[in-house]
Amino acid sequence: MVLLQAAEAEVEVASLNLFDMATRGGWIMIPLLLLCIIAVYIFVERLIVIRKAAEKDPSFMDKIKDYINEGKIEAALTLCKNTDTPYSRMIEKGITRLGRPMNDVMVAIENVGNIEVGKLERGLSLLATIAGGGPMIGFLGTVTGMIQAFFNMANAGNNVDVTSLADGIYTAMVTTVAGLIVGIVAFFAYNYLTSKVDTVVNNMEARTVEFMDILNEPAN
Repeated sequence: MVLLQAAEAEVEVASLNLFDMATRGGWIMIPLLLLCIIAVYIFVERLIVIRKAAEKDPSFMDKIKDYINEGKIEAALTLCKNTDTPYSRMIEKGITRLGRPMNDVMVAIENVGNIEVGKLERGLSLLATIAGGGPMIGFLGTVTGMIQAFFNMANAGNNVDVTSLADGIYTAMVTTVAGLIVGIVAFFAYNYLTSKVDTVVNNMEARTVEFMDILNEPAN
């Protein structure tokens, strides 16, 4: 019984939860935690915005075509304003340029499209920076941890033991893992959001082509 209790006590002493592990990483864990929070916030916020932008109204272009053919320009503009999507704002700009050369209409639509894409990609550059910077900050913690370990070793002289090196090694390993986790999360989040933006851009281009086809159709 005594041996069993001693073994259980030893297991309890040797156990290490996630919080204790994080605290052993030292001050480097603070910027890594902030970067992780920022990355998660950007991902969630951009995902909501991009999903809203990706919403499709199957009847939108049919209504636009009918309004233009019937000469109901104001009704077409009202429909664009009420739809509130990137492609609807592009079509709205194109409608306001009706009567001008087709090249001018196309340029106006493309300018609005570039602005809309810029809005969708807002924050993605920071997410990419976190994906690259997180592991580097973790590596900084690795270097400082190893310096601390060697410093403790040098001061211990001939009495070097594992405990004198433990703090530095903990800092080195924990910060490495934390930096990689932040970098991996931000990397996959960035690529996922980029693929979603590409889908929205393809939809915008398709709607632009449809709109230009409507304008180029011969009058009945």
